[in-house]
Amino acid sequence: MAIRQDPSVALMSIHPEFANKILNGTKRVEFRKWMFSNVPSIVVIYSTSPVSQVVGYFFVDGRDVTDPLSLWERYKEVGGIRRKDFNHYFKGAERGIAIRVGRVHRLLKPVGLEELVGSKRPPQSFRYLDFACCSGMMKSNHAFS
Repeated sequence: MAIRQDPSVALMSIHPEFANKILNGTKRVEFRKWMFSNVPSIVVIYSTSPVSQVVGYFFVDGRDVTDPLSLWERYKEVGGIRRKDFNHYFKGAERGIAIRVGRVHRLLKPVGLEELVGSKRPPQSFRYLDFACCSGMMKSNHAFS
């Protein structure tokens, strides 16, 4: 008998400009300076202020961990960010991660954090979620982007 293992899920705070680019398919990687201890299978997108709601999610299609210059060279066409802003974000960082965006789902009705996780406080960068807390949202409240 096979043991069912739920996918790992991370709630990630993303600026509205970049959240929209992910949802409309023009941003195919999310850059981060820190590494996950456990790379999630699913990223739930919390669009930061002024939106301040969960607006969608995507399946992780892989990751690339390397120096920022290599990340830029590999992903500049699909990164959804200007070089100047990329350089500012990674200033002083020796390594970074590109989280490759797989299948994307836009929520039909954005969800408040309190409704999803019982708190109004967004994660500084990300936080892991229990798959059970967001599986209902994923099943009943999405439209394919």
